Amino acid sequence: MPEPLADIAPAAVYALHESGSIVLLDVREPEEWQSGHAPGALHIPLGELAPDRVTGGGIVVVCRSGNRSGKAAVLLAQSGVAVRNMSGGMQAWAADGLPVVKPNGEPGTVA
Repeated sequence: MPEPLADIAPAAVYALHESGSIVLLDVREPEEWQSGHAPGALHIPLGELAPDRVTGGGIVVVCRSGNRSGKAAVLLAQSGVAVRNMSGGMQAWAADGLPVVKPNGEPGTVA
């Protein structure tokens, strides 16, 4: 069994994402994404995730609560991708007052 990956807090993810240091990968289902997501996040539902679909530097994976993204992080790490899981998911992101938007840029909610 692979070693557990260290989680990273939403505020730290936000700062890294804003600076362009990481790619924020949202693995929630399309209807969850449509309801609201982090601005600039990449959307690939967990069922469609493959390591060759993710490129770039460090990856931080997010879902609603942290469970699915943890699975995605393990999958990517096993393929050699530098990845971390965001603790608490989009629920924690929103609770921290970080921006949540719909695809059209309007304010969104976490479903």
